[in-house]
Amino acid sequence: MPANRTVQPASQSPGSGVPVKTAAKLGMVSCPHCATLWEDVKAHDRCRRCGAGLHLRKPDSLRRTWALVIAAYIMYVPANILPVMITVPFLGKEQQDTIMSGIIYFWNSGSWGLALIVFTASFLVPLFKLAVLTQLLIAVQDHSKRHLLLRAKLYRVVAVIGRWSMLDVFVVTLMTGLIQIKGFATVHPGEGIAAFAAVVVLTMLASISFDPRLMWDVTEHEPGRSHESRRGG
Repeated sequence: MPANRTVQPASQSPGSGVPVKTAAKLGMVSCPHCATLWEDVKAHDRCRRCGAGLHLRKPDSLRRTWALVIAAYIMYVPANILPVMITVPFLGKEQQDTIMSGIIYFWNSGSWGLALIVFTASFLVPLFKLAVLTQLLIAVQDHSKRHLLLRAKLYRVVAVIGRWSMLDVFVVTLMTGLIQIKGFATVHPGEGIAAFAAVVVLTMLASISFDPRLMWDVTEHEPGRSHESRRGG
């Protein structure tokens, strides 16, 4: 049966040294899909409401997240080097544009606002997500107690802004359709757009696979601490 008792949150800050009651310490597990709270959960148990698997912490969270982050770092290089759009005018020479060349074009043509938007969404945001996820993974493996609230906020930011990094993919798709309909030129997506889309998808999957509760498992003998975190990955 779902737990029906209420857990009162502690009013002290995480670093105050005062014991904090958590669901893990009380032997309670929340279903990741329907959020039902269950007691006395054993290995391989499933939620009796929706049938989802119940885990104190996401299985192999650190390993999965590291694998996705490393793959995203690898794809980030071709995403910025290879052309994302290839334009072939009917009476002209083929032109290949990378993300950065498109930003420079917008800037030089006076579209500074658009250049800043593309630069932020296509260059800074993916790099920011990778940097934050890397820092979170290292902090969990080092059992760091520093800046827990800040790290939690950064993780929420990464989870929210992930989908907005697909701006370049949307722009290339839209321009491909519009230009070819008007008959001015032939536009093809380049190899870079596939690499860029892979970076976005991989970072989104990495943020999903990372279990933020591991950040708060900072005491070696805390009941809620996962075996994976104790081993450092």
